[in-house]
Amino acid sequence: MLRQVVASPPGWQRTLLSRIPSPRRSIEDTPAVPAPPARRIVRSRLSVTGAGLAAVFYCLSFTPSLLPRAWFLQGVVAGITAAMGYALGAALGALGRRLHGPFRARTTLIAWSVLAAVVPAVVGIFLWLGTRWQRDLRVRLGMAPVPEYDIARTVGASLLTFGLLLLIARLLRLATYGCALLFRRVVPQPAAYCAGTLVVAVLAYSALDGLLIANLFTTVDRLAAVENSGTGNGVTVPASTLRSGGPQSLVQWDSLGRQGRTFVAGTPTVEELTRFAGRPAVEPIRVYAGLTSADTLARRADLVVREMDRTGAFDRAVIAVITPTGTGWVDNKVPRSLEFMYAGDTALVSMQYSYLPSFFAFMGDRSEVADAADALISAVRARWAALPEATRPRLLLFGESLGTYGMEMTFGTPERLAAGADGALLLGPTFANPSHRALTEGRAPGSPIWDPDYPGLPVEFADDAAELRDRSGPPPKVVYLQNATDPVVWWSWDLLWKKPQWLVGQRAPDVTPDMHWYPGITFWQITCDLVFSNKVPTGHGHSYRSETVDGWAALAPPPGWTTADSIRLRALLDG
Repeated sequence: MLRQVVASPPGWQRTLLSRIPSPRRSIEDTPAVPAPPARRIVRSRLSVTGAGLAAVFYCLSFTPSLLPRAWFLQGVVAGITAAMGYALGAALGALGRRLHGPFRARTTLIAWSVLAAVVPAVVGIFLWLGTRWQRDLRVRLGMAPVPEYDIARTVGASLLTFGLLLLIARLLRLATYGCALLFRRVVPQPAAYCAGTLVVAVLAYSALDGLLIANLFTTVDRLAAVENSGTGNGVTVPASTLRSGGPQSLVQWDSLGRQGRTFVAGTPTVEELTRFAGRPAVEPIRVYAGLTSADTLARRADLVVREMDRTGAFDRAVIAVITPTGTGWVDNKVPRSLEFMYAGDTALVSMQYSYLPSFFAFMGDRSEVADAADALISAVRARWAALPEATRPRLLLFGESLGTYGMEMTFGTPERLAAGADGALLLGPTFANPSHRALTEGRAPGSPIWDPDYPGLPVEFADDAAELRDRSGPPPKVVYLQNATDPVVWWSWDLLWKKPQWLVGQRAPDVTPDMHWYPGITFWQITCDLVFSNKVPTGHGHSYRSETVDGWAALAPPPGWTTADSIRLRALLDG
Protein backbone atom coordinates (compact mmCIF):
# COMPACT_ATOMS: atom_id res chain seq x y z
CA MET A 1 0.00 0.00 0.00
CA LEU A 2 2.75 2.40 0.94
CA ARG A 3 4.55 1.53 -2.21
CA GLN A 4 1.40 2.32 -4.20
CA VAL A 5 0.93 5.74 -2.60
CA VAL A 6 4.49 6.77 -3.26
CA ALA A 7 4.34 5.59 -6.79
CA SER A 8 1.02 7.22 -7.44
CA PRO A 9 0.48 10.46 -5.48
CA PRO A 10 -2.93 12.08 -5.44
CA GLY A 11 -3.94 14.55 -8.15
CA TRP A 12 -3.37 17.69 -6.07
CA GLN A 13 0.16 16.51 -5.22
CA ARG A 14 0.88 15.81 -8.84
CA THR A 15 -0.21 19.32 -9.70
CA LEU A 16 2.16 20.85 -7.15
CA LEU A 17 5.03 18.67 -8.18
CA SER A 18 4.54 19.56 -11.80
CA ARG A 19 5.01 23.23 -10.95
CA ILE A 20 8.39 22.65 -9.30
CA PRO A 21 11.21 22.99 -11.88
CA SER A 22 13.37 19.97 -12.36
CA PRO A 23 16.71 20.37 -10.60
CA ARG A 24 18.39 18.75 -13.58
CA ARG A 25 17.36 21.60 -15.98
CA SER A 26 20.39 23.82 -16.71
CA ILE A 27 20.61 27.43 -17.85
CA GLU A 28 21.72 26.24 -21.25
CA ASP A 29 18.39 24.45 -21.64
CA THR A 30 16.48 27.76 -21.35
CA PRO A 31 15.53 28.87 -24.84
CA ALA A 32 17.27 32.11 -25.86
CA VAL A 33 15.29 35.20 -26.73
CA PRO A 34 15.28 35.31 -30.50
CA ALA A 35 17.36 38.11 -32.02
CA PRO A 36 15.51 40.66 -34.09
CA PRO A 37 15.53 39.96 -37.79
CA ALA A 38 18.25 41.55 -39.88
CA ARG A 39 17.31 45.01 -41.11
CA ARG A 40 18.17 46.69 -44.36
CA ILE A 41 19.11 50.20 -43.29
CA VAL A 42 21.51 51.65 -45.83
CA ARG A 43 19.59 50.15 -48.77
CA SER A 44 16.11 50.45 -47.30
CA ARG A 45 13.31 52.12 -49.20
CA LEU A 46 12.58 55.79 -48.80
CA SER A 47 9.99 56.92 -46.30
CA VAL A 48 6.83 58.03 -48.07
CA THR A 49 6.24 60.87 -45.59
CA GLY A 50 9.90 61.83 -45.80
CA ALA A 51 9.82 61.89 -49.59
CA GLY A 52 6.69 64.05 -49.55
CA LEU A 53 8.15 66.70 -47.26
CA ALA A 54 11.51 66.52 -49.06
CA ALA A 55 9.73 67.44 -52.29
CA VAL A 56 7.98 70.37 -50.57
CA PHE A 57 11.22 71.68 -49.05
CA TYR A 58 13.05 71.16 -52.34
CA CYS A 59 10.54 73.33 -54.17
CA LEU A 60 10.64 76.04 -51.50
CA SER A 61 14.45 76.18 -51.75
CA PHE A 62 14.07 77.73 -55.21
CA THR A 63 12.06 80.66 -53.91
CA PRO A 64 14.04 83.91 -54.02
CA SER A 65 15.93 85.46 -51.11
CA LEU A 66 17.84 88.74 -50.92
CA LEU A 67 20.56 87.95 -53.46
CA PRO A 68 20.84 85.77 -56.58
CA ARG A 69 22.75 82.54 -56.18
CA ALA A 70 25.26 80.80 -58.44
CA TRP A 71 24.14 77.43 -59.83
CA PHE A 72 26.35 75.34 -57.55
CA LEU A 73 25.32 77.25 -54.42
CA GLN A 74 21.64 76.88 -55.38
CA GLY A 75 22.23 73.16 -55.90
CA VAL A 76 23.79 72.71 -52.46
CA VAL A 77 21.03 74.81 -50.87
CA ALA A 78 18.32 72.74 -52.57
CA GLY A 79 19.95 69.43 -51.62
CA ILE A 80 20.40 70.35 -47.96
CA THR A 81 16.91 71.85 -47.76
CA ALA A 82 15.40 68.67 -49.24
CA ALA A 83 17.36 66.59 -46.72
CA MET A 84 15.94 68.73 -43.91
CA GLY A 85 12.43 68.06 -45.23
CA TYR A 86 13.10 64.33 -45.56
CA ALA A 87 14.37 64.10 -41.99
CA LEU A 88 11.30 65.92 -40.68
CA GLY A 89 8.91 63.80 -42.75
CA ALA A 90 10.60 60.53 -41.80
CA ALA A 91 10.42 61.49 -38.11
CA LEU A 92 6.71 62.34 -38.39
CA GLY A 93 6.08 59.04 -40.18
CA ALA A 94 7.90 57.08 -37.46
CA LEU A 95 5.88 58.92 -34.80
CA GLY A 96 2.66 58.07 -36.61
CA ARG A 97 3.56 54.38 -36.78
CA ARG A 98 4.42 54.41 -33.09
CA LEU A 99 1.04 55.93 -32.14
CA HIS A 100 -1.30 54.24 -34.61
CA GLY A 101 0.60 51.22 -35.88
CA PRO A 102 2.07 50.54 -39.34
CA PHE A 103 0.42 52.06 -42.37
CA ARG A 104 -1.57 49.67 -44.50
CA ALA A 105 0.18 48.47 -47.61
CA ARG A 106 -2.63 49.82 -49.77
CA THR A 107 -2.39 53.24 -48.12
CA THR A 108 1.35 53.37 -48.70
CA LEU A 109 0.92 52.31 -52.33
CA ILE A 110 -1.66 55.03 -52.93
CA ALA A 111 0.60 57.64 -51.30
CA TRP A 112 3.53 56.67 -53.52
CA SER A 113 1.30 56.75 -56.58
CA VAL A 114 0.13 60.27 -55.73
CA LEU A 115 3.70 61.43 -55.18
CA ALA A 116 4.83 59.87 -58.45
CA ALA A 117 2.09 61.71 -60.31
CA VAL A 118 2.32 65.10 -58.57
CA VAL A 119 5.95 65.65 -57.56
CA PRO A 120 7.58 65.70 -61.05
CA ALA A 121 5.08 68.28 -62.28
CA VAL A 122 5.36 70.48 -59.18
CA VAL A 123 9.15 70.28 -59.15
CA GLY A 124 9.25 71.17 -62.82
CA ILE A 125 7.08 74.23 -62.18
CA PHE A 126 9.32 75.40 -59.35
CA LEU A 127 12.45 74.85 -61.41
CA TRP A 128 10.95 77.11 -64.07
CA LEU A 129 9.84 79.66 -61.47
CA GLY A 130 13.22 79.49 -59.74
CA THR A 131 15.01 80.26 -63.00
CA ARG A 132 12.72 83.23 -63.59
CA TRP A 133 13.12 84.49 -60.01
CA GLN A 134 16.89 84.29 -60.20
CA ARG A 135 16.88 86.12 -63.53
CA ASP A 136 14.65 88.87 -62.11
CA LEU A 137 16.91 89.22 -59.07
CA ARG A 138 19.96 89.66 -61.27
CA VAL A 139 18.18 92.30 -63.35
CA ARG A 140 17.02 94.09 -60.19
CA LEU A 141 20.61 94.22 -58.90
CA GLY A 142 22.14 95.13 -62.27
CA MET A 143 23.92 91.81 -62.79
CA ALA A 144 24.50 89.92 -66.03
CA PRO A 145 22.15 86.97 -66.76
CA VAL A 146 23.33 83.39 -66.47
CA PRO A 147 22.95 80.60 -69.07
CA GLU A 148 19.63 78.75 -69.12
CA TYR A 149 21.37 75.36 -68.86
CA ASP A 150 22.56 76.26 -65.36
CA ILE A 151 19.30 74.78 -64.06
CA ALA A 152 20.42 71.31 -65.19
CA ARG A 153 23.68 71.69 -63.28
CA THR A 154 21.73 72.93 -60.28
CA VAL A 155 19.53 69.81 -60.29
CA GLY A 156 22.57 67.56 -60.54
CA ALA A 157 24.31 69.28 -57.64
CA SER A 158 21.14 69.12 -55.53
CA LEU A 159 20.63 65.38 -56.12
CA LEU A 160 24.27 64.67 -55.31
CA THR A 161 24.05 66.72 -52.10
CA PHE A 162 20.79 65.04 -51.03
CA GLY A 163 22.14 61.55 -51.76
CA LEU A 164 25.32 62.19 -49.79
CA LEU A 165 23.40 63.47 -46.77
CA LEU A 166 20.97 60.54 -46.93
CA LEU A 167 23.88 58.08 -47.03
CA ILE A 168 25.49 59.71 -43.99
CA ALA A 169 22.19 59.61 -42.07
CA ARG A 170 21.67 55.94 -42.84
CA LEU A 171 25.20 55.03 -41.87
CA LEU A 172 24.54 56.69 -38.53
CA ARG A 173 21.32 54.67 -38.20
CA LEU A 174 23.26 51.51 -39.01
CA ALA A 175 25.78 52.35 -36.31
CA THR A 176 22.94 52.95 -33.85
CA TYR A 177 21.39 49.57 -34.72
CA GLY A 178 24.75 47.82 -34.24
CA CYS A 179 25.26 49.42 -30.84
CA ALA A 180 21.72 48.46 -29.82
CA LEU A 181 22.41 44.78 -30.66
CA LEU A 182 25.39 44.85 -28.32
CA PHE A 183 23.52 46.53 -25.49
CA ARG A 184 20.59 44.04 -25.77
CA ARG A 185 22.74 41.42 -24.11
CA VAL A 186 22.62 43.30 -20.81
CA VAL A 187 19.57 45.62 -20.96
CA PRO A 188 16.05 45.43 -22.41
CA GLN A 189 15.49 46.33 -26.02
CA PRO A 190 14.07 49.89 -25.50
CA ALA A 191 16.96 50.83 -23.23
CA ALA A 192 19.41 49.28 -25.69
CA TYR A 193 18.17 51.48 -28.52
CA CYS A 194 18.24 54.57 -26.31
CA ALA A 195 21.82 53.79 -25.28
CA GLY A 196 22.84 53.11 -28.88
CA THR A 197 21.32 56.38 -30.05
CA LEU A 198 23.08 58.28 -27.28
CA VAL A 199 26.46 56.71 -28.02
CA VAL A 200 26.24 57.40 -31.78
CA ALA A 201 25.02 60.96 -31.16
CA VAL A 202 27.93 61.69 -28.83
CA LEU A 203 30.46 60.15 -31.21
CA ALA A 204 28.99 62.00 -34.19
CA TYR A 205 29.03 65.31 -32.32
CA SER A 206 32.59 64.70 -31.17
CA ALA A 207 33.66 63.91 -34.71
CA LEU A 208 31.89 66.99 -36.06
CA ASP A 209 33.21 69.32 -33.39
CA GLY A 210 36.61 67.80 -32.79
CA LEU A 211 37.54 66.77 -36.30
CA LEU A 212 35.60 68.87 -38.77
CA ILE A 213 34.96 72.20 -37.02
CA ALA A 214 38.20 72.28 -35.03
CA ASN A 215 40.23 71.36 -38.09
CA LEU A 216 38.30 73.90 -40.13
CA PHE A 217 39.21 76.69 -37.73
CA THR A 218 42.78 75.41 -37.50
CA THR A 219 43.10 75.29 -41.28
CA VAL A 220 41.56 78.75 -41.69
CA ASP A 221 43.87 80.09 -38.99
CA ARG A 222 46.93 78.61 -40.66
CA LEU A 223 45.96 79.84 -44.13
CA ALA A 224 45.08 83.28 -42.77
CA ALA A 225 48.44 83.50 -41.01
CA VAL A 226 50.22 82.65 -44.26
CA GLU A 227 48.08 85.18 -46.12
CA ASN A 228 48.81 87.83 -43.50
CA SER A 229 52.55 87.38 -43.92
CA GLY A 230 52.39 88.04 -47.65
CA THR A 231 52.21 91.26 -49.65
CA GLY A 232 49.70 92.12 -52.37
CA ASN A 233 50.69 92.56 -55.98
CA GLY A 234 52.07 96.00 -56.72
CA VAL A 235 52.40 96.91 -53.03
CA THR A 236 55.83 98.32 -52.17
CA VAL A 237 57.46 99.99 -49.19
CA PRO A 238 56.37 103.65 -49.18
CA ALA A 239 59.05 106.26 -49.77
CA SER A 240 57.11 108.91 -47.85
CA THR A 241 57.70 109.69 -44.18
CA LEU A 242 53.93 110.20 -43.83
CA ARG A 243 53.22 106.46 -44.03
CA SER A 244 53.67 103.76 -41.45
CA GLY A 245 56.40 101.40 -42.55
CA GLY A 246 58.18 104.15 -44.51
CA PRO A 247 61.32 106.14 -43.68
CA GLN A 248 61.57 107.27 -40.01
CA SER A 249 58.42 105.31 -39.18
CA LEU A 250 58.06 103.87 -35.67
CA VAL A 251 56.28 100.86 -37.22
CA GLN A 252 58.24 98.22 -39.07
CA TRP A 253 57.04 97.43 -42.59
CA ASP A 254 57.15 93.67 -41.94
CA SER A 255 54.90 94.05 -38.86
CA LEU A 256 52.02 95.66 -40.72
CA GLY A 257 50.54 92.46 -42.13
CA ARG A 258 49.22 92.05 -45.66
CA GLN A 259 46.20 94.32 -45.22
CA GLY A 260 48.18 96.97 -43.34
CA ARG A 261 50.79 97.12 -46.12
CA THR A 262 48.01 97.48 -48.68
CA PHE A 263 46.39 100.23 -46.61
CA VAL A 264 49.46 102.45 -46.27
CA ALA A 265 50.49 101.93 -49.90
CA GLY A 266 47.11 102.80 -51.41
CA THR A 267 47.25 106.56 -51.02
CA PRO A 268 46.45 108.68 -54.10
CA THR A 269 49.22 110.91 -55.39
CA VAL A 270 49.30 114.65 -54.80
CA GLU A 271 48.86 115.15 -58.56
CA GLU A 272 45.65 113.07 -58.58
CA LEU A 273 44.28 114.98 -55.58
CA THR A 274 45.17 118.36 -57.11
CA ARG A 275 43.57 117.46 -60.42
CA PHE A 276 40.29 116.47 -58.77
CA ALA A 277 40.14 119.35 -56.28
CA GLY A 278 41.16 122.02 -58.76
CA ARG A 279 43.48 123.53 -56.15
CA PRO A 280 46.84 122.61 -54.61
CA ALA A 281 46.64 119.45 -52.55
CA VAL A 282 48.86 118.04 -49.81
CA GLU A 283 50.14 114.54 -49.24
CA PRO A 284 47.76 112.48 -47.06
CA ILE A 285 48.83 110.69 -43.87
CA ARG A 286 48.09 107.01 -43.27
CA VAL A 287 49.03 105.29 -40.02
CA TYR A 288 48.59 101.59 -39.26
CA ALA A 289 49.73 99.09 -36.63
CA GLY A 290 49.74 95.36 -37.35
CA LEU A 291 49.39 92.44 -34.96
CA THR A 292 53.15 92.15 -34.49
CA SER A 293 53.84 95.89 -34.34
CA ALA A 294 53.55 95.65 -30.53
CA ASP A 295 52.75 92.82 -28.15
CA THR A 296 49.51 94.18 -26.61
CA LEU A 297 46.49 96.15 -27.78
CA ALA A 298 47.34 99.05 -25.48
CA ARG A 299 50.90 99.26 -26.82
CA ARG A 300 49.72 99.07 -30.41
CA ALA A 301 47.24 101.88 -29.77
CA ASP A 302 49.96 103.94 -28.09
CA LEU A 303 52.26 103.24 -31.04
CA VAL A 304 49.58 104.58 -33.41
CA VAL A 305 49.25 107.81 -31.42
CA ARG A 306 53.03 108.30 -31.34
CA GLU A 307 53.13 107.66 -35.07
CA MET A 308 50.41 110.29 -35.49
CA ASP A 309 52.50 112.79 -33.54
CA ARG A 310 55.52 111.95 -35.68
CA THR A 311 53.69 112.55 -38.96
CA GLY A 312 51.86 115.69 -37.78
CA ALA A 313 48.43 114.06 -38.00
CA PHE A 314 46.88 116.37 -35.41
CA ASP A 315 47.65 119.38 -37.62
CA ARG A 316 45.43 118.10 -40.44
CA ALA A 317 41.85 119.20 -41.13
CA VAL A 318 40.42 115.71 -40.52
CA ILE A 319 41.43 112.65 -38.54
CA ALA A 320 39.55 109.42 -39.25
CA VAL A 321 39.86 106.40 -36.96
CA ILE A 322 38.99 103.26 -38.91
CA THR A 323 38.03 99.96 -37.28
CA PRO A 324 38.83 97.32 -39.94
CA THR A 325 37.23 93.96 -40.66
CA GLY A 326 38.55 90.69 -39.26
CA THR A 327 41.63 90.40 -41.48
CA GLY A 328 42.56 94.02 -40.87
CA TRP A 329 41.19 94.94 -44.30
CA VAL A 330 40.03 98.46 -45.11
CA ASP A 331 38.20 99.01 -48.40
CA ASN A 332 40.55 101.45 -50.14
CA LYS A 333 37.61 103.46 -51.50
CA VAL A 334 36.77 104.50 -47.93
CA PRO A 335 40.01 106.39 -47.15
CA ARG A 336 40.43 107.58 -50.75
CA SER A 337 36.97 109.15 -50.74
CA LEU A 338 37.88 111.27 -47.70
CA GLU A 339 41.31 112.13 -49.08
CA PHE A 340 39.85 113.35 -52.39
CA MET A 341 37.17 115.37 -50.58
CA TYR A 342 39.75 117.21 -48.46
CA ALA A 343 42.50 117.42 -51.09
CA GLY A 344 44.78 115.25 -48.96
CA ASP A 345 44.47 117.33 -45.77
CA THR A 346 43.68 114.17 -43.81
CA ALA A 347 45.16 111.63 -41.40
CA LEU A 348 43.66 108.14 -41.51
CA VAL A 349 44.60 105.63 -38.82
CA SER A 350 43.74 101.99 -38.21
CA MET A 351 44.94 98.98 -36.23
CA GLN A 352 44.76 95.23 -36.84
CA TYR A 353 43.22 92.95 -34.21
CA SER A 354 43.01 89.65 -36.14
CA TYR A 355 44.03 88.03 -39.39
CA LEU A 356 40.95 85.76 -39.60
CA PRO A 357 38.12 86.51 -42.03
CA SER A 358 35.27 88.45 -40.43
CA PHE A 359 32.91 85.45 -40.24
CA PHE A 360 35.38 83.38 -38.23
CA ALA A 361 36.41 86.36 -36.11
CA PHE A 362 32.74 87.11 -35.44
CA MET A 363 31.81 83.52 -34.55
CA GLY A 364 35.02 82.86 -32.66
CA ASP A 365 35.61 85.80 -30.31
CA ARG A 366 33.89 89.15 -30.86
CA SER A 367 35.66 90.59 -27.84
CA GLU A 368 38.81 91.03 -29.95
CA VAL A 369 37.28 93.70 -32.19
CA ALA A 370 35.54 95.35 -29.23
CA ASP A 371 38.76 95.56 -27.21
CA ALA A 372 40.80 96.77 -30.20
CA ALA A 373 38.29 99.46 -31.17
CA ASP A 374 38.08 100.66 -27.58
CA ALA A 375 41.87 100.80 -27.22
CA LEU A 376 42.48 102.71 -30.46
CA ILE A 377 39.52 105.11 -30.30
CA SER A 378 40.15 105.90 -26.64
CA ALA A 379 43.85 106.56 -27.21
CA VAL A 380 43.26 108.85 -30.19
CA ARG A 381 40.36 110.67 -28.52
CA ALA A 382 42.41 111.32 -25.40
CA ARG A 383 45.22 112.90 -27.43
CA TRP A 384 42.73 114.82 -29.61
CA ALA A 385 40.69 116.12 -26.64
CA ALA A 386 43.86 117.58 -25.09
CA LEU A 387 44.21 119.98 -28.05
CA PRO A 388 42.64 123.46 -28.00
CA GLU A 389 39.04 123.08 -29.14
CA ALA A 390 39.30 125.98 -31.60
CA THR A 391 42.23 124.49 -33.51
CA ARG A 392 41.89 120.73 -33.24
CA PRO A 393 40.88 118.79 -36.37
CA ARG A 394 37.58 117.09 -37.04
CA LEU A 395 37.50 113.61 -35.52
CA LEU A 396 35.62 111.04 -37.59
CA LEU A 397 35.02 107.36 -36.89
CA PHE A 398 34.46 104.62 -39.43
CA GLY A 399 33.53 100.95 -39.25
CA GLU A 400 32.33 98.36 -41.74
CA SER A 401 30.68 95.03 -40.97
CA LEU A 402 32.43 93.59 -37.90
CA GLY A 403 34.14 96.96 -37.40
CA THR A 404 30.76 98.58 -36.65
CA TYR A 405 30.29 96.15 -33.78
CA GLY A 406 33.60 97.21 -32.27
CA MET A 407 32.69 100.89 -32.57
CA GLU A 408 29.30 100.45 -30.92
CA MET A 409 30.72 98.36 -28.09
CA THR A 410 33.28 101.12 -27.44
CA PHE A 411 30.54 103.64 -26.64
CA GLY A 412 27.78 101.36 -25.41
CA THR A 413 24.73 103.52 -26.19
CA PRO A 414 23.49 105.51 -29.21
CA GLU A 415 23.72 108.73 -27.20
CA ARG A 416 27.37 108.19 -26.34
CA LEU A 417 28.14 107.15 -29.91
CA ALA A 418 26.64 110.39 -31.24
CA ALA A 419 28.59 112.44 -28.71
CA GLY A 420 31.86 110.52 -29.11
CA ALA A 421 33.21 112.33 -32.19
CA ASP A 422 32.38 114.88 -34.85
CA GLY A 423 30.92 112.13 -37.00
CA ALA A 424 30.62 108.35 -37.20
CA LEU A 425 29.99 106.40 -40.40
CA LEU A 426 28.89 102.75 -40.04
CA LEU A 427 28.46 100.46 -43.06
CA GLY A 428 26.62 97.15 -42.98
CA PRO A 429 26.09 96.76 -39.20
CA THR A 430 25.60 93.24 -37.85
CA PHE A 431 22.61 91.85 -35.96
CA ALA A 432 24.69 91.81 -32.76
CA ASN A 433 25.24 95.60 -32.72
CA PRO A 434 23.57 96.90 -29.53
CA SER A 435 23.12 100.55 -30.58
CA HIS A 436 21.83 99.65 -34.03
CA ARG A 437 19.29 97.29 -32.46
CA ALA A 438 18.17 99.91 -29.93
CA LEU A 439 17.77 102.57 -32.61
CA THR A 440 15.87 100.22 -34.91
CA GLU A 441 13.49 99.05 -32.20
CA GLY A 442 12.86 102.63 -31.06
CA ARG A 443 12.27 104.04 -34.54
CA ALA A 444 9.41 106.42 -35.28
CA PRO A 445 6.04 104.72 -35.84
CA GLY A 446 5.40 104.08 -39.51
CA SER A 447 9.03 104.19 -40.61
CA PRO A 448 10.26 100.92 -42.14
CA ILE A 449 12.94 98.90 -40.43
CA TRP A 450 15.16 99.09 -43.51
CA ASP A 451 15.08 102.92 -43.47
CA PRO A 452 14.06 103.96 -39.95
CA ASP A 453 13.60 107.44 -38.53
CA TYR A 454 14.81 107.99 -35.00
CA PRO A 455 13.62 111.22 -33.37
CA GLY A 456 15.66 112.94 -30.71
CA LEU A 457 19.15 111.99 -31.86
CA PRO A 458 21.29 113.24 -34.80
CA VAL A 459 21.28 109.78 -36.40
CA GLU A 460 20.53 109.10 -40.06
CA PHE A 461 19.80 105.76 -41.73
CA ALA A 462 19.98 105.17 -45.47
CA ASP A 463 19.37 102.05 -47.54
CA ASP A 464 20.47 104.05 -50.60
CA ALA A 465 23.40 106.42 -50.08
CA ALA A 466 22.07 108.82 -52.71
CA GLU A 467 19.12 109.72 -50.47
CA LEU A 468 21.55 111.41 -48.07
CA ARG A 469 22.02 114.17 -50.67
CA ASP A 470 18.43 115.38 -50.32
CA ARG A 471 18.27 115.77 -46.56
CA SER A 472 17.88 119.18 -44.93
CA GLY A 473 18.79 120.61 -41.56
CA PRO A 474 22.00 120.29 -39.58
CA PRO A 475 24.33 117.42 -40.50
CA PRO A 476 23.88 114.21 -38.50
CA LYS A 477 26.50 112.93 -36.07
CA VAL A 478 25.95 109.26 -36.95
CA VAL A 479 25.16 107.77 -40.37
CA TYR A 480 24.22 104.13 -40.93
CA LEU A 481 24.42 102.81 -44.48
CA GLN A 482 22.58 99.50 -44.65
CA ASN A 483 21.69 98.09 -48.04
CA ALA A 484 18.22 96.57 -48.04
CA THR A 485 19.65 93.38 -49.61
CA ASP A 486 22.60 93.06 -47.22
CA PRO A 487 22.34 89.67 -45.47
CA VAL A 488 24.94 90.76 -42.91
CA VAL A 489 22.46 93.36 -41.65
CA TRP A 490 19.33 91.18 -41.71
CA TRP A 491 20.67 87.78 -40.64
CA SER A 492 19.58 86.77 -37.13
CA TRP A 493 18.71 83.60 -35.25
CA ASP A 494 15.03 84.47 -34.94
CA LEU A 495 14.66 84.09 -38.71
CA LEU A 496 14.27 80.41 -37.86
CA TRP A 497 10.86 80.88 -36.28
CA LYS A 498 9.79 84.50 -36.80
CA LYS A 499 8.86 86.47 -39.91
CA PRO A 500 11.23 89.46 -40.17
CA GLN A 501 9.86 92.97 -40.18
CA TRP A 502 11.71 93.81 -43.39
CA LEU A 503 9.34 91.42 -45.18
CA VAL A 504 6.25 93.01 -43.60
CA GLY A 505 4.45 95.93 -45.18
CA GLN A 506 6.33 98.20 -47.56
CA ARG A 507 9.54 96.68 -48.86
CA ALA A 508 12.74 98.31 -49.98
CA PRO A 509 12.93 98.91 -53.74
CA ASP A 510 15.55 96.23 -54.42
CA VAL A 511 13.90 93.49 -52.30
CA THR A 512 11.86 91.33 -54.65
CA PRO A 513 8.11 91.09 -53.94
CA ASP A 514 8.37 87.36 -54.76
CA MET A 515 10.32 86.70 -51.56
CA HIS A 516 8.33 85.17 -48.68
CA TRP A 517 9.23 83.85 -45.26
CA TYR A 518 9.17 80.13 -44.51
CA PRO A 519 10.17 78.73 -41.08
CA GLY A 520 13.72 77.44 -41.15
CA ILE A 521 14.07 77.75 -44.92
CA THR A 522 14.39 81.55 -45.04
CA PHE A 523 17.01 81.42 -42.28
CA TRP A 524 18.97 78.90 -44.30
CA GLN A 525 18.65 80.97 -47.49
CA ILE A 526 19.87 84.20 -45.84
CA THR A 527 22.75 82.26 -44.30
CA CYS A 528 23.77 81.12 -47.78
CA ASP A 529 23.43 84.68 -49.09
CA LEU A 530 26.29 85.62 -46.76
CA VAL A 531 28.71 83.58 -48.85
CA PHE A 532 28.59 85.88 -51.88
CA SER A 533 27.29 89.06 -50.28
CA ASN A 534 30.34 91.01 -51.53
CA LYS A 535 30.08 89.72 -55.11
CA VAL A 536 27.30 92.07 -56.19
CA PRO A 537 27.30 95.63 -57.57
CA THR A 538 27.79 98.63 -55.28
CA GLY A 539 24.64 99.53 -53.38
CA HIS A 540 23.45 95.95 -53.01
CA GLY A 541 24.34 93.09 -50.70
CA HIS A 542 27.35 93.84 -48.50
CA SER A 543 28.98 95.97 -51.20
CA TYR A 544 29.23 99.66 -50.23
CA ARG A 545 32.50 100.92 -51.74
CA SER A 546 31.94 104.40 -53.25
CA GLU A 547 28.73 104.91 -51.22
CA THR A 548 31.01 106.19 -48.47
CA VAL A 549 31.33 109.43 -50.45
CA ASP A 550 27.71 110.32 -49.69
CA GLY A 551 28.19 109.20 -46.10
CA TRP A 552 31.18 111.49 -45.53
CA ALA A 553 29.44 114.33 -47.37
CA ALA A 554 26.44 114.06 -45.02
CA LEU A 555 28.59 113.92 -41.88
CA ALA A 556 31.48 116.31 -42.50
CA PRO A 557 31.53 117.99 -45.92
CA PRO A 558 34.47 120.29 -46.63
CA PRO A 559 33.66 123.95 -47.31
CA GLY A 560 31.93 124.42 -50.66
CA TRP A 561 31.27 120.73 -51.24
CA THR A 562 28.23 120.07 -53.48
CA THR A 563 26.14 117.15 -54.66
CA ALA A 564 27.79 117.47 -58.06
CA ASP A 565 31.15 116.93 -56.35
CA SER A 566 29.83 113.75 -54.70
CA ILE A 567 28.61 112.40 -58.03
CA ARG A 568 31.91 113.27 -59.69
CA LEU A 569 33.95 111.61 -56.94
CA ARG A 570 31.84 108.45 -56.98
CA ALA A 571 32.34 108.20 -60.73
CA LEU A 572 36.09 108.56 -60.22
CA LEU A 573 36.23 105.84 -57.56
CA ASP A 574 34.04 103.45 -59.54
CA GLY A 575 35.94 104.06 -62.78
